[in-house]
Amino acid sequence: MDNQERERILNNAKDFFREQIVESHIDRACKRASSLKEYNVNPFLFKYLANFLTGNDDPYSIAKALVLPRVLGSSITTSFGMKIQSLISSLFEGLGSTTQGIDIEFIDAIDGRKKYCQLKAGPNTINHDDVTTIVNHFNGVRNLARTNNLNVGIHDMIVGVVYGDASELSSHYNRINENYPVYIGQDFWHRLTGKEDFYLDLIDAIGDVALEVDASQVIEATIKKLEIEIAEKYQ
Repeated sequence: MDNQERERILNNAKDFFREQIVESHIDRACKRASSLKEYNVNPFLFKYLANFLTGNDDPYSIAKALVLPRVLGSSITTSFGMKIQSLISSLFEGLGSTTQGIDIEFIDAIDGRKKYCQLKAGPNTINHDDVTTIVNHFNGVRNLARTNNLNVGIHDMIVGVVYGDASELSSHYNRINENYPVYIGQDFWHRLTGKEDFYLDLIDAIGDVALEVDASQVIEATIKKLEIEIAEKYQ
């Protein structure tokens, strides 16, 4: 990958984050967070959490204690995870796959082998049942390859985890790793791009987009809208 290609991909990453993550986060997540029905409110805890956060339990404080974790945590994490395949497709052309259970296919820049890859967001984004599903998909691809006399080895079936470090991988990923490689964060992006520090470049590029974003007024409006509903129901 030369510098021109690197810059093109990083600019694509910025555009993707602006259009697919930021706009959705501000528009969809904040709109949903302004409605009380979107929360599974625990009546034994919401006043405690409001006091814990602000020192009082008035409707505004309760609304703030509900909204902030939603818009700063779960909603953006879920949105990002659902768009992982779209992210890779927007950065690189021709990496899709027609193979069942495989998200992308690419030539590993380290070992030169073609990899059949399932994409995952982060080190804790699969559950117990996902392990069986992933392993079964990989076994199926290998069986089909043998039938068609294709040279597909066990180390050619991989899970690519977009962010994180190997030390952070959950026990579910480690179970997969007993049979099929799991490449995460810097290692995954190195294999995908051939550039050892591309993962850090990508983090910096998305960080540049973050500097463009100030949704404080949107969040404040969300909290105040929810405050009204809470006051009507609980006060």
